[in-house]
Amino acid sequence: MSQEPITIEKLQQLITRGPFNQWLNFTVVKANADGIEVRAAWREEWVVNPERRYTHGGILAAIIDVAADYAIAARLGRPVPTIDIRVDYHKAAMPGDLTATARVVRMGSLYSTAEAHLYDKEGELVASGRGTYFTAPPKS
Repeated sequence: MSQEPITIEKLQQLITRGPFNQWLNFTVVKANADGIEVRAAWREEWVVNPERRYTHGGILAAIIDVAADYAIAARLGRPVPTIDIRVDYHKAAMPGDLTATARVVRMGSLYSTAEAHLYDKEGELVASGRGTYFTAPPKS
């Protein structure tokens, strides 16, 4: 388990390996000992209500989950499976890029906890969450 976060470039490569994360169009903005910051470029497909135009809560939860996971990945050098996640919604996320900040709360040998906060283009908190992740070494 490395203690120093990996480079932004390496984290960007890891986060964009999977098609779902590619679709969410993540850009790693920051990665340091305090955590990470990622931006998800807004897509029209995120709209759940065409009249009101707010983003579906499942998209917000997915961004929070990915951000928290990759805060751990920044330390381990690999993403890890989610065991449990809780998301709180604070306000509707209207069209525009979303920015998540995430940090590791507790790093364990088998299970780890990380949290993320999600902000809209005005910098207002739209959702937050905390997850537990399976961080045991992969079986050979």
